[in-house]
Amino acid sequence: MRAIILAAGMGTRLRPITLTTPKSLIEVAGTSLIERQIEFLRAKGIEDIIVVTGYLAEKFDFLKDQYGVTLIHNDQYESYNNFYTMYLVRHYLSDAYVIDADNFLVDNFLLSAPESSLYFGVAKEGFKDEWVLHYQQDDLRVTAITVESGQGRILSGVSYWSEEDGQHLQQLIEGYYQEADYANLYWDDVVKDNLADLNVHVYPIEGHQTFEIDSLEDLEALRSQMEAKN
Repeated sequence: MRAIILAAGMGTRLRPITLTTPKSLIEVAGTSLIERQIEFLRAKGIEDIIVVTGYLAEKFDFLKDQYGVTLIHNDQYESYNNFYTMYLVRHYLSDAYVIDADNFLVDNFLLSAPESSLYFGVAKEGFKDEWVLHYQQDDLRVTAITVESGQGRILSGVSYWSEEDGQHLQQLIEGYYQEADYANLYWDDVVKDNLADLNVHVYPIEGHQTFEIDSLEDLEALRSQMEAKN
């Protein structure tokens, strides 16, 4: 098993901090977001970790020596959404976690041996324009993903892809790339459009287990929350 961490983004909503520091290298509770993710992965026995960089890529170089990760650079990070980032690492998708580097994982809810492909879906309400998971109640199999507002279980930025689904997604990603119309495409669009051919289930998590940092105010609130927790 391996993990792919997507760390190419510019984090513009956290400027001026992100003018000199990538969002995923911002520290909370004494550790950067991405190092916390790496430590959580290693705690579950996952040592093969690929980090895709883009903006301020040189800032991530220390991760190679300190954690033994593989760094892959996306030199088109300003031009495309994260579909192109995933295209660069499509060969690693089988039996792999995919994690957005700029989310703070409060708890280590990762699984050592997932039994199928999973979207870790977080329960939220009062959101706007989020990717909402629709699934069967009996086996939690995902039947649709829609972008909407309101309440429900949404993408958390953490997913796992089985050997079979990872191979199929690699082929799908290559097909989308050949069509050359992916400037505004997110990689989850590939999943959303092909759910019938994938065996993806929801793994439910709660809002207190992960934290999405969308503003400087969010960052300060998270830091205060973690200080109080410790």
